[in-house]
Amino acid sequence: MSRTTAILVLALAAALEAGGDALMRNGLHAHSQAARVALFAVAALVLFGYGWTVNAPPWDFGKLLGLYVVFFFVIAQLLSWLVFKQPPSGMVLLGGAFIVVGGVIISTSTL
Repeated sequence: MSRTTAILVLALAAALEAGGDALMRNGLHAHSQAARVALFAVAALVLFGYGWTVNAPPWDFGKLLGLYVVFFFVIAQLLSWLVFKQPPSGMVLLGGAFIVVGGVIISTSTL
C-alpha cells in the first residue's frame, strides 16, 4: 500500500469513528424513540465501517497509530465544534498541538 493510500485510509477510518461516535451521541439525546433507534442503527453501521476500514489493510497498525490519533483528534474536534457547537478551548488546542507533533514524529519514522 502506498504512503498516500495509507494516509487516506487512516483519515477515512478516523472520520468514520468520530462520525459514528457523533451519531451515537445524537441518538442518546434524541427526543423520539424512532429517531433514537434510527440513529443507533446508522451509528452501528458507520462504526462497523470504521472497524472494517482500519483492520482490512495488511499493515502494522501499531506503527500507524500515531498518525491515526492525529486524524481522530482533528476530526473529533471539528465535529464537536461544528455539530455540537462546542469549540475547543485553548488548552485543548495546546494539547492537540502536542498530539499533532507527536503524530508527525511517529509517522515520519514508519510511513
